[in-house]
Amino acid sequence: MLAAAVGGALLVPAVSAATPAAAATPAVSCTSAKAGLATKLQKDITAALANRRSTVAVGVYDRTTKTTCALRATSAYDSASTVKVTVLATLLWDAKKHDRYLTDRETSLAQSMITKSDNAATSTLWKQLGMTKIKGFLAAAGMTKTVPGANGYWGLTQENVTDEQKLLKLVTAGNTVLSDNSRAYILKLMGQVISSQRWGTPAGAPSTVTVHVKNGWLQRSTHGWRVHSLGTFSGGGHDYMMSVLTWDNSTMDYGVTTIQNVAKAIHKDLVPATTAATSLRYKPTTTPSEAFPAVPAGG
Repeated sequence: MLAAAVGGALLVPAVSAATPAAAATPAVSCTSAKAGLATKLQKDITAALANRRSTVAVGVYDRTTKTTCALRATSAYDSASTVKVTVLATLLWDAKKHDRYLTDRETSLAQSMITKSDNAATSTLWKQLGMTKIKGFLAAAGMTKTVPGANGYWGLTQENVTDEQKLLKLVTAGNTVLSDNSRAYILKLMGQVISSQRWGTPAGAPSTVTVHVKNGWLQRSTHGWRVHSLGTFSGGGHDYMMSVLTWDNSTMDYGVTTIQNVAKAIHKDLVPATTAATSLRYKPTTTPSEAFPAVPAGG
């Protein structure tokens, strides 16, 4: 089955998309051990989203100041390629259980899946792991609301900000689910994502922190483009992460801009008075390893 598309999303069947429950626009909620920070983040994230037509979910966690922010944290979104971090974590979790290293083939597939958002590599690993192992990792990780896509459609995995933040916390601090070597490997690959896919949450990141990112993008017949970005940021006395999931975007670029507006506000508030790194604007990725004929673009 041909199950891939340009840039990293799965070819999806013509079915209705999962829809977060309709409700009044929720407010950003923040808490922090640092005086005034929660209020500032809440104000600035809200301002960044003003007049944006996307439906946006946001999760922020900063270990340094014990800060947490959430918006639509339990709303489900089609994962697109952000699920690839979960696929890699599952592969490493399962290898640890069996006390083995990844094979050369698995290493090659993992590298392509994360750094280039290669779909064929993802489909291979998804099939190899199987639903039992994938669900086993989700249970071990406490990602109780993440529902793997059926019939091989990994890009239609249902995820929410709460679970994605749980995953990023596992990747960035010692725990019993992922070994330290596994965590380091995931972060290494997320730090080597090709330049054209390093948009989103890294926008506005201070030059003093190391950036790790994985994005996803997928267009469907309802709710337009899904555009997502997961990022972790460490160094210079800082240790924080964010997940931004969006849909109802008219174009991919509109979703990217929405995410980057939010990211810039968060970086500025968490790491004030530092030099921001130059953020790359979205550029279409058309590398041969990701291009499949007669398949809609996505990621």
